[in-house]
Amino acid sequence: MRWGILVVAMLALLAAVGLRVAQLLSAVAASNAKVLCSAVYVSGRSLGEARAHSLRLDPSGSRVRLDTAESGVSVSIAGLIERRAVFAGDQGCVALPNDRDSLAFDPVRVESSLPAPETVDWPMGDRLPKVPATDIDMERLESAVEAAFANPADLTAAFVVVHRGRLVAERYALGTNRDTQLESWSMGKSVTATLVGMLVQEGELRLDQPAPVAEWHHHGDPRGQITVAHLLRMSSGLRFSFPGLEGYDGTARPALASLLWSGVPDHVRIYTGMEDVFRFAIDAPAEHTPGRVGRYRNSDPLVLGAVVRRILEARGDDYLTWPQRALFDRIGVRRQVLETDVHGNFILTGYDYGTARGWARLGLLYLNDGVWKGERLLPGGFVDFVSTPAPAWSQPLYGGLFWLNRTGRAPLPDDAYWMGGDGEQRVTIVPSLDLVVVRLGHVAGGDTAVAGLAHSLELVAAAVTGR
Repeated sequence: MRWGILVVAMLALLAAVGLRVAQLLSAVAASNAKVLCSAVYVSGRSLGEARAHSLRLDPSGSRVRLDTAESGVSVSIAGLIERRAVFAGDQGCVALPNDRDSLAFDPVRVESSLPAPETVDWPMGDRLPKVPATDIDMERLESAVEAAFANPADLTAAFVVVHRGRLVAERYALGTNRDTQLESWSMGKSVTATLVGMLVQEGELRLDQPAPVAEWHHHGDPRGQITVAHLLRMSSGLRFSFPGLEGYDGTARPALASLLWSGVPDHVRIYTGMEDVFRFAIDAPAEHTPGRVGRYRNSDPLVLGAVVRRILEARGDDYLTWPQRALFDRIGVRRQVLETDVHGNFILTGYDYGTARGWARLGLLYLNDGVWKGERLLPGGFVDFVSTPAPAWSQPLYGGLFWLNRTGRAPLPDDAYWMGGDGEQRVTIVPSLDLVVVRLGHVAGGDTAVAGLAHSLELVAAAVTGR
């Protein structure tokens, strides 16, 4: 009898583990299909090159198929699991759920109202002055650019330096150019911060107000105390598991054990086409008192994304085109591909594509305290807010969807802060040096690129200070 119970228990355990493994492989297949689809259809790269350089995990036995007839990519693993992503035009590529073979929204065309960039001076266009800068050590600056590309393993694709508003250095590699839309990953979180800031400027939101999420405002729901500022500072206290660091109950576990115990972690699940990402984040339960614990979780910027969408739709604005009309056109960015889930929700925690010059312009907006060409796009004090340490974090690493240099993580002044994404994607803003530096590259080189980027930044600082 005991042996029978033990056998049944072991079979149940194996079945549970098998289900978790299947879920994990499905998630990997979906996210890989989406990344490869975007590389081909958004960035214009070859499928083979993208597979070699832009995947964090490519399981042995995976098969990738490019569907040119229907503009998509399929990835199968072990011949048992297959997931697909489709190209949705100006909404980029979208990972499809297992139970759907089409999108649940109608893609729309996103057009810029700006004239051809070659006819307009920088920063509203791409026409640069022919006279070289005289307030910078160009020899050191060239050394900084060389350092960014010195190690081929870093897979650096773009490097741009803007000093005192002027584009003073620029280089591209790996078949890219100034018009290539490149993966940016979590730099999109800073785009979310920008969209929120614009709504604050318009009077639609306040940083200190409880987040306008109707589902949270019921008697006894602790989430009703979460403010817009808490979400920007990633200190909402929502329970959202993170791969390899902690499970749903907050206890530490090794990475593999954590995955087999809890399945696909919430933090990455939103990239796999399994969810309405906004609904998934809003439905996350409370784990900590708002404002008490700071930690890096995709839930908080996704909730803010839902707030942005609801405000825009409530006032009759077109959600999918608003970022281009309200933000990007106003700062000279003619194309920025913000990708969505199957329901048309922007996944700005990681699925966003832009050019190095486009990101430099966004950095300039922050360098100029949210003012562009004399027009205030972000409210006074907002730039200070996002670049000031979030109180709930145990170390001064994070501000308001921006990373901070208060602990000297970069060889730059303490006031440096940056938009950061997986693979060492970086838009570094240094107010005291009147400087913006953009580095974009492919994910497979991110680990080795840390040292190269640090050396480059050190040399750029020396070039603009003369020290």
